Amino acid sequence: MKQDFFRLIKKDKNTEARLGEIYFVNGQKEFSVKTPIFMPVGTRGSVKAIWQDDLEAIGYKLILGNTYHLYLRPGEVIYQLGGLKKFISWDYAILTDSGGFQVYSLSKIRQFHEDGIIFQSYLDGSKHFFTPEKVIDFQLKLNSDIMMVLDDCPPANSDIKRIEESLQRTHKWAKRSIEFYQELQNKYQYTNKIFGIVQGGIFEEKRMESLLYIESLGFDGIAVGGLSVGENKEDFYRIVEFIGPKINPNKIHYLMGVGNIKDLLRAVKNGFDIFDCVLPTRNARHGHVFTSLGKLNIKNAQYKLDESALDPECNCKVCRRYSRAYIRHLYQMQELLAFEMLTYHNLYFYFRFFELMRNAIEKDEYENFFNYWNNFEW
Repeated sequence: MKQDFFRLIKKDKNTEARLGEIYFVNGQKEFSVKTPIFMPVGTRGSVKAIWQDDLEAIGYKLILGNTYHLYLRPGEVIYQLGGLKKFISWDYAILTDSGGFQVYSLSKIRQFHEDGIIFQSYLDGSKHFFTPEKVIDFQLKLNSDIMMVLDDCPPANSDIKRIEESLQRTHKWAKRSIEFYQELQNKYQYTNKIFGIVQGGIFEEKRMESLLYIESLGFDGIAVGGLSVGENKEDFYRIVEFIGPKINPNKIHYLMGVGNIKDLLRAVKNGFDIFDCVLPTRNARHGHVFTSLGKLNIKNAQYKLDESALDPECNCKVCRRYSRAYIRHLYQMQELLAFEMLTYHNLYFYFRFFELMRNAIEKDEYENFFNYWNNFEW
């Protein structure tokens, strides 16, 4: 019996928090991912400082790659070697971002055209042209399980005129993307999924306009982009609370690029299902550790003689064996093992945090969960 791609299991009685399940097929392997879930970011085909074996051991089955970076390097090599999952030896699912945000944030030279964007590579200065169709075509070559469309992600301080320009491009490109994919899907029987992206900045009426249009195109999931890009926290929360509950309940709700614990708590409370961010891995490389009592900085002198685990409440392999004092020593010496240990622990914490979150939703106790975790310093 064919499974639906996404199944909504239940909704918390007191909030908009949802418990769901995403169904994937990877070759002969069939598996599902419970939501809400966090996706580690493997921008260039690797989640930094952690082995695929360790990601699998923790429990991750869905990670993120980035079209922009993989297109620039190694490019067609991935297709020639059988797709991204085979290339990186990953037996589970991959979502690939379109690279639109990186075009805007990393390219010193970029220029909008009717058909797409000309941009300059941050690697060697070479010029490239992204169109909605080219971005989908490359993600098909990667064989991503979930593909994101090319969009126009405006800066956080954009005025209404810039937002309207963004929506015009985003909507036009979304329509071209799904029409291009559907034509290929009918021809070649592709099973990859495609998500549309809602833009609109911090303007509620523009967010609603964008949501209605993107939903009308029949995407497999709905993403909200253009948040956590520099806007103040009040605006971020206001838009999350406004748009989250209005998204089609039968689709996956994806809040892009968000990983701060308090932001995740608020987003799940308002109906979002999946998230990605470099925060737990990047923070690990800067000595920041997520624990059951909030965040600590392993660089601090107070841990020099501390024989306790990074998080005494954690059962990960790092906390079971090594002391804060030892890990601090490794970090101070810039030993590579420190980055591996801290990355493993942080991703273990995030996975377990979302497990606890799902348990709370299942028991209709998300409000209590939110209040408890929201009290710590993150």
